[in-house]
Amino acid sequence: MSDKKVVVYSTPTCPYCKRVKHYLDQKGISYVEHNVAEDKKAAQEMMRKTKQMGVPVIVIDDDEIVVGFDQTLLDKLLSE
Repeated sequence: MSDKKVVVYSTPTCPYCKRVKHYLDQKGISYVEHNVAEDKKAAQEMMRKTKQMGVPVIVIDDDEIVVGFDQTLLDKLLSE
């Protein structure tokens, strides 16, 4: 479906983070995951990009940002 660079900022206890990762796995889309609960540098990077602390945050090709699990928007961005 996509050869885009996908980064997921998440925490281990976030149910929507799990849904995003499951969705990407089902679609066969590879991604890099950053656990912002343990990786403070990644948490700061996420906050700099989004100006908030909520997860999940999905960054596609360094410029498209999706906050939360929005499957319709992810389908659109990943198929462009």
